[in-house]
Amino acid sequence: MISLEYVLVRERAITSLAIVAIVALSWGYLWTGAGTGMSALDMTAVTLFPHRLAGGMGGMDTPLSTVILMWWVMMIAMMTPSAAPVVLLYRRVLRHHDASVGGSAAASMLLLAGYLTAWLAFAIGAASLQLALQPTGLISAMMLWSKSALLSATVLLAAGVYQFLPLKRACLAQCRAPAAFLVAHWRPGAAGSFVLGLRHGAYCVGCCWVLMALLFVGGIMNVVWIAALSLVVFVEKVLPGGERAGRVLGVVLIVWAGATLLV
Repeated sequence: MISLEYVLVRERAITSLAIVAIVALSWGYLWTGAGTGMSALDMTAVTLFPHRLAGGMGGMDTPLSTVILMWWVMMIAMMTPSAAPVVLLYRRVLRHHDASVGGSAAASMLLLAGYLTAWLAFAIGAASLQLALQPTGLISAMMLWSKSALLSATVLLAAGVYQFLPLKRACLAQCRAPAAFLVAHWRPGAAGSFVLGLRHGAYCVGCCWVLMALLFVGGIMNVVWIAALSLVVFVEKVLPGGERAGRVLGVVLIVWAGATLLV
């Protein structure tokens, strides 16, 4: 006879492996260029002031659907690790308290699907903004990083100031307390799993959208900036002292914005 403990461990392992696979496949797609025709490494530079770099010749004629997919996969790669605590906790709660949803691993994936749908909405907006900016020359049409000191400073300042706003703190509080979030927003059934994930994703977008806008400064496909922002989000949302680290980051971004106008 299969023990309950075996089933719990097995379902937790399935959920964890699914999360790892989703993140790994997303990073793999980004590394190959995400449909841009160039590898991410070719569009990566390590610099604090990308506007001073040469932007490359020509540009990319990329359809909106491809750009949306690029942004969405990028958000999946960056945000899924920090969403893992609420997904795994939800699986555990379902297994012990709510049999109406069915398999807890499947329900956890429904929650993750809802979460990532919220980031799809962000991706649509970001992709549209990218395609609007490229013809203006404010970002490099080929390398996808800022070519304007004013644009860079504006985004850096906005991201820094946002770290101290009440909306940021309110959304971050929801992200940092998965147990409290589940208690406050619980919905039964399979549809409830998806809606719960959608709501958690909305809070996460509210917490991090200005940080994601920093990709317009450092390069939308710059893997160094993508990895750095992924780490920042994970620290801020998951690790002890994340809120304090977020405030320190805010100060750094504001100073960085000023320095950008001086170089």
